[in-house]
Amino acid sequence: MFSLDEYGLLLQNFLELGYKYAKYDDIDSGKRHIVLRHDVDMSVNDAHKVALIEHSLNIKAYYFILVRSELYNIFDPLVSRKILDILNMGHMIELHFDTSLYSSTDDLDFYAEHECKILEKLTNSKVSIISFHRPEKKILNNSDLIAGRMHTYQPKFFSDIGYCSDSKGDWLYGHPLQHDAIVGKTALQLLTHPIWWARSGSVQQKLDELSIDNFNKFKQSLSDNCVPYQFKQD
Repeated sequence: MFSLDEYGLLLQNFLELGYKYAKYDDIDSGKRHIVLRHDVDMSVNDAHKVALIEHSLNIKAYYFILVRSELYNIFDPLVSRKILDILNMGHMIELHFDTSLYSSTDDLDFYAEHECKILEKLTNSKVSIISFHRPEKKILNNSDLIAGRMHTYQPKFFSDIGYCSDSKGDWLYGHPLQHDAIVGKTALQLLTHPIWWARSGSVQQKLDELSIDNFNKFKQSLSDNCVPYQFKQD
């Protein structure tokens, strides 16, 4: 169901319906505006593949990157190079913030600002908006800023306009082209996760493939940095 080809067709379908790909700053709820958001939960390499599809169509999207993650390291030269290449295509690099890493008594504004600064230093680009990783209900439709920045679950982006997501590798609330906002020719925030589009097979097969990729990369790194390991790929 999900593939890079299908993703490209989806983007073209929106264009054929007269939709404009907009930024969060200028989205108008009453117009045919769509903001493309990617939460990069698992793989920057997969995100880069999706970014290339958008770039080929002259479409700009938002890529929300985790600064603290066990699945990828933004300081890995290969990963940082992909992030910078996504930015150089004209896409926006923003912060994907995991509040579960901090206790309920922590100053989340402080830590969000800290993570923003890390990402800004890496990209030499300002972080203007934050998305939350697995957001708590209290965050949804909360208009408060975080670290002085907008977030993707503010009412103006979440409930005042249409919202659609491919969470868990499926359109749990219906296909975006059939969304009430699209039928009514009004604005939509479309959230997708690159892993579902950049890999083939079932959801489980895509996750298994990612697991194998990361395992092989780890073994190669051990081989490169530890002579006794002497890992040799077949």
